[in-house]
Amino acid sequence: MTDSAQKPVEALSFEEALEELENLTAKMASGTVTLRESVAAYERGAALLERCEGELAAARGRIEALRAKNAQKTEEKTAGRASLSASDIPF
Repeated sequence: MTDSAQKPVEALSFEEALEELENLTAKMASGTVTLRESVAAYERGAALLERCEGELAAARGRIEALRAKNAQKTEEKTAGRASLSASDIPF
């Protein structure tokens, strides 16, 4: 396991949390941990999963906001072109 296992979950980047979650899952699947260790790993894994899901939700929100902003700009440009009349054309 990496040093991220020592950090509070809130201090981990998405990538660190995901890597640690993958490591915990592999360790638990190997069957080499005690019941007590499995329960502790499960608790840590649940917190890591929540952290990853939160980061993904935040990223999704930022992307959706950017898409909405770009769509609005596109609509404004299209509306500006549509408001031209025949007399506005120079030829």
